[in-house]
Amino acid sequence: MALYLIGDIQGCNAALGELTDQIQFSPSRDTLYLLGDLVNRGPDNLGVLRRLQQWGSSAKCLLGNHDLNLLGIHLGVRQQKPGDTVNDVLQAPDRTALIDWLRHQPLALQHHQTLMVHAGVLPMWTANQTMALATEVSDLLKSLDWAHFVTQMYGNFPAKWDNSLQGIDRLRVIVNALTRLRFCTPEGEMEFAHHGSASHAPAGYLPWFDAPNRQTADVTVAFGHWSSLDELHRSDVLALDGGCVWGRCLTALHLDTHGPGKHQHIHVSCQDSR
Repeated sequence: MALYLIGDIQGCNAALGELTDQIQFSPSRDTLYLLGDLVNRGPDNLGVLRRLQQWGSSAKCLLGNHDLNLLGIHLGVRQQKPGDTVNDVLQAPDRTALIDWLRHQPLALQHHQTLMVHAGVLPMWTANQTMALATEVSDLLKSLDWAHFVTQMYGNFPAKWDNSLQGIDRLRVIVNALTRLRFCTPEGEMEFAHHGSASHAPAGYLPWFDAPNRQTADVTVAFGHWSSLDELHRSDVLALDGGCVWGRCLTALHLDTHGPGKHQHIHVSCQDSR
């Protein structure tokens, strides 16, 4: 049995098919962990969702910011932006089933010593706390009240975690950290305007994984979301957004559970993704 992590697909179904062919993925034998942003900006979002749904429990998917955006557009509480490409899903005869499948996907996963999120983890959260907080949001998205939650989910504030937070403020911080975070202050205040590389942090901020005393430093955190991130050569974080939708590559990482640092990266070119 092989385990693979795969970065942001964003509707690039042909690249996903080529990548899984290259790694000889078998749903009856292997497991894929897909790190969110399954849809949007690419040409075949419908194909991606149907493929992943067909693979069942062999494809363990996280929700990213673009996936949550699709939920909002479906409900009519978000407007499509220039560059959005989700009409193929919205006009599909199985739209309702696909949306229901999507909203039942988690915001965090953990396999042994690897914690998986789409974007990042606030420095004061442990791995166990991250999983518990992600479950709070997932439980709402799976519930009959999910549409009401989604209407309140969007926004940049509060920008900092506090254990006393309750209600939608608490949930919004969790969502923003797990699906949008790139930069934060050493104290964990988030910043969402800058999308550049880690070496170009805005004044007073740093990449979330460089925050001092980060409580997830005892595990490996795998994430996507940050296609402009400089290549990282570290054992504590695995960055897997290869920028497929921007014509670069879709990346899989063979997760070897027999020892730290024994990971193999596999790439396929995505030059024809858009």
